[in-house]
Amino acid sequence: MENYKLVLPEHLNHYGFLFGGYLLKFVDEIAWIASSLDYPGYNFVTIGMDKVEFRKSVRQGTILRFNSSKTHVGNTSVTYLVEVFCDNPATGDQEQREPDSVFSTSVTLVRIDENGDKKKIGQ
Repeated sequence: MENYKLVLPEHLNHYGFLFGGYLLKFVDEIAWIASSLDYPGYNFVTIGMDKVEFRKSVRQGTILRFNSSKTHVGNTSVTYLVEVFCDNPATGDQEQREPDSVFSTSVTLVRIDENGDKKKIGQ
């Protein structure tokens, strides 16, 4: 699944670059959307990200492209690889190869019931 997000002034840190916390929020949202589309009617919450390493700085006006793919399904959890790339709207340049990605991580979400308890996927 592919999604996009525009980096706006409110997403910047005091140095003028994308604040890492916003990128983590975007990644978390993308993984949740993917799980919700793959499993309609299920309730998921994030339980972890495997690695947090920011590879490149991102400036205002950049269009971030998010690619998510399901990599694992467990009894109560599902994991998505989320890769983030920069698209430059001024030049049309796209950074598409893994070494050129801004960020990537595996996000694991767990299915919960209405009481917040884990629930098996497929029930």
